Amino acid sequence: MPYVHIRVTDEGVSAEHKRQLIEQTTHMLQQVLGKPPASTFVVIEEVPTDNWGVGGETVTAVRARERE
Repeated sequence: MPYVHIRVTDEGVSAEHKRQLIEQTTHMLQQVLGKPPASTFVVIEEVPTDNWGVGGETVTAVRARERE
């Protein structure tokens, strides 16, 4: 019973994006490992950019600097 946890920042991830992530991750596990889709769980967690750090700063700060 595969369990896949996908974490992404909460920057414009649409319902369609999530549907595709779930569908294609499930398909990959079926193709690569022979896991049945009915027993494959995919969880998508959206994390606020204030709670995600990279390079010693929040993604919020990085994005603000990129817009300058």
